[in-house]
Amino acid sequence: MPEIPPRQVRADFDETSLTVYQAYSPAIAEPALAAGRFVPPFKPDRMTWIKPSFLWMMYRCGWATKPGQERVLAVRLSRSGFDSALAASYLSHFDRKVHASQEEWAAGVRRTSVRVQWDPERSLRLERLDHRSIQIGLSGPAVHSYVNEWIVGLTDVTDLAGRIHAAVRAGELEAAQAMVPGERPYPLPPEAVAAVSASAGPSESR
Repeated sequence: MPEIPPRQVRADFDETSLTVYQAYSPAIAEPALAAGRFVPPFKPDRMTWIKPSFLWMMYRCGWATKPGQERVLAVRLSRSGFDSALAASYLSHFDRKVHASQEEWAAGVRRTSVRVQWDPERSLRLERLDHRSIQIGLSGPAVHSYVNEWIVGLTDVTDLAGRIHAAVRAGELEAAQAMVPGERPYPLPPEAVAAVSASAGPSESR
């Protein structure tokens, strides 16, 4: 099995859309599911983070057990919206291998409403892996585009999370892995590769 590049965007996607995950309280999730988009009490004036990795979402929400993260939503986005967000993004943390100075990095962060960070990907047991998973933070105009333009569907995957977690706890790792949504290298446009500082490799080819 080929080695996974350190910074590779992986997602469940088809020709026109891809899935990212978010976890919310029932008070936010239920109205959103009913409307097919995020509506109040969701607050578009706050930064919201989207994650294309199902297992990283499980790590973040504790398999849908953490307070305020009891409902896990699979959010289907248009690929054009996702690509445009990444192309306009900036790394959320200073990286001396990428930025000439702290000042250059700070100026870039101020210019964009999309930030990205790379966190260690997680295994079925939520252990750290050597490669990383991308998280995308949306604020201001980017949140409004996300809510009003990019979303093409919402699905509640909380029960799925529970079934996979139960299989992991029972030591049935093959069965658990079979239920995890399939994710594969996502073909980023060149401008997005540069913006998110992705590793060279499959994710650069379209």
